[in-house]
Amino acid sequence: MVFLSGPGPPRFTYQAGIFRGSASGDAAQGGGKKEVSAEVSRENSGQGKSRSVEDFELGEGEQGNGDDDEEDEGNGGEKKKKRKRFHRHTTAQIRQMEALFKESPHPDENQRLELSKRLGLHPRQVKFWFQNRRTQVKAIQERHENSLLKFEIEKLRDEIKALREIAKMTSCPLCGFPDNHVTGGEEQRLRIENSKLRAEVEGLRYINLSYSYESSSNLSLYPRESSDQENKSHLVTCSGGPRHEKSRILEVVNQSVEELSKMATMGEPLWIRSYETGREMLNYDEYVKEFPFQGSEASERKISLEASRESGTILVDLPWLVQSFMNMKQWKRLFPSLVTEAETIEVINNGEGDNKDGAILLIHAEIQMLTPMVPAREICFFRHCKQLNASSWAIIDVSIDELEDGISSTVVKCRKRPSGCVIEDKSNGHCKVTWVEHLECQKTTVHSLYRTIVNRGLAFSAKRWISSLQQQCEWLVFLVATNVPARNSSGVPTLAGKKSILKLGQRMTSSFRRAAGASSSNSWSKVSTKAGDDIRVASRENLNDNGEPLGMILSATTCAWFPLSHQALFDFLRDKQHRHEWDIMFKGSSAIRLVANLAKGKDRGNAVTCLAMEAGERKTWLLQDSSTNASESLVVYSLVEISAMESVIAGCDRNSIQILPSGFSIYPDGFECNPILITSGSEENGSGGSVLTVVLQILVSNSSSIKISAESVDSISNLVSCTLMSIKKSLQCQD
Repeated sequence: MVFLSGPGPPRFTYQAGIFRGSASGDAAQGGGKKEVSAEVSRENSGQGKSRSVEDFELGEGEQGNGDDDEEDEGNGGEKKKKRKRFHRHTTAQIRQMEALFKESPHPDENQRLELSKRLGLHPRQVKFWFQNRRTQVKAIQERHENSLLKFEIEKLRDEIKALREIAKMTSCPLCGFPDNHVTGGEEQRLRIENSKLRAEVEGLRYINLSYSYESSSNLSLYPRESSDQENKSHLVTCSGGPRHEKSRILEVVNQSVEELSKMATMGEPLWIRSYETGREMLNYDEYVKEFPFQGSEASERKISLEASRESGTILVDLPWLVQSFMNMKQWKRLFPSLVTEAETIEVINNGEGDNKDGAILLIHAEIQMLTPMVPAREICFFRHCKQLNASSWAIIDVSIDELEDGISSTVVKCRKRPSGCVIEDKSNGHCKVTWVEHLECQKTTVHSLYRTIVNRGLAFSAKRWISSLQQQCEWLVFLVATNVPARNSSGVPTLAGKKSILKLGQRMTSSFRRAAGASSSNSWSKVSTKAGDDIRVASRENLNDNGEPLGMILSATTCAWFPLSHQALFDFLRDKQHRHEWDIMFKGSSAIRLVANLAKGKDRGNAVTCLAMEAGERKTWLLQDSSTNASESLVVYSLVEISAMESVIAGCDRNSIQILPSGFSIYPDGFECNPILITSGSEENGSGGSVLTVVLQILVSNSSSIKISAESVDSISNLVSCTLMSIKKSLQCQD
């Protein structure tokens, strides 16, 4: 609503598309109020003609564009104003003002004056057009944010309800008070067995699905030679859900190709860039208009919607990248921090050529954040590979089955609206990838520190997928590179030794990722401490993996918020000069020496290092793998045998080294700030805080039959608490 008032001319009120004018002189003469109806600017809905508020001001007696008001003497000395027809902006004028608005929503006086001369408008007309345009964009953003707030309110209500149910179940049946004692060894044993049984059930379920496919349809993992059966209708199911005809699948994927292409290329009004965060947001009003077949209401189905878009340059060629997306093992390796499980359930269409143009796969996947505080996500979807033109391909992911009502405590079921990426070949060994992620997820409870990250759609956003892909492709390039500067790589004389250390660091970090997440293979239990820290523990048996110590392994984790950017916190934790301040193994050491350092990415923080510590006669070597990108950072480390590490540096076999990693995962806290709005004084601390998750692992016993005792749980819980407290003390963040 815009109010224009002044001592002389009549006052106009802009309301619901009507300008109502009332002159004080008319009231004094006993005349009725005058109403003037006019069209409202329609720039948000299209590039049609619009009317500026300035036109109405200039029509009331001001000089503008040579259109002067004429006054005639009437009976009784009254002066009646004769208005000329209002001026309408042309399409060319609106187009030029829109172009300047995209570059500078707040033009200065010189820019407005220059534009008004070029368009033949009064400067105040240009000024009010920009003011109205900013108001319209802000209104659209507010509507979108209001819808998100409604979803968050529903989530909070569900969380409160779930917490009340949990509180009832965890109360002592005798006294009625909460039962918060430490889980005993027998209960830990039962949890481990339960995890094993759940994994066996999943395996049997997939075997049963594969058998049912072969017996009920002629779809299989391999093409059939019989041509007469290919004309029959094929039925496909996902995770025990309803079965679908092949014709229905082809119809959905073809619609999804068109939708993904538009979602990846269209700008405003479908995608709106937020002034506060600088991030693109999907305008759901325009989305439903553009794609009416996707118009199911999330609020009615008790789900949350997440939509994001991001683009970036990838240091690999197009054919290799397309083939990697269609191979589940390679796809999982491209996103090691995101994808924990990926399996091709069924091949609907094998496609043509090496790049499998037209291929359709039915995929079951599980994705996670590197913290047990956020539940993992389970997704079943169809993946379609399609060549758009000579230089671009599309990878489309879309789910057909509706979300189930049941909610697991460890895994959240999600459904993919048309998502994926458009890959453009740049003809120099590089690709431009535009990623669109559009999900429907069950509403579930999330730890308070990660609630903002999840509710704002940042936990599994397109930005995180692009950042992970860029980082992994850089690692592949540095693995075979021979021209890495000496300042970024030192202590390893041979190329074979360099590859051995980089792959050893990758194996160590992969082990950490498996242990640190909330995947269905992990069973975390919350324990109470005297300090009141939120600590969770999990135990697992290692029976046949020679890359880790054999026996019973106990893990513990906790998290905390820091008023530092995730990059600043990452630099502190990976710096060997500060390690003795928080690492109990390095306390009291006389010197920490750098044995080897190997870069694995363009960012200086992406590196694998080997550190040597001397404390009296005791000598210890530590292997550290650090990695960072725009969405997350990791610092993973483990003690290693000196003789075995020396052989790896020389290029010998790395598989004989047993590693039990611990480390940290760091995420931005979700309170983003537009880089344009960051002042020079705030650049040092970044655009917000960060959330740190500490994960420590210890070998309880070489025997897998031993029970986990309460003393072992207390020991590792105290170790995690002390480590976190030391980090806060060093960074002066104890409050």
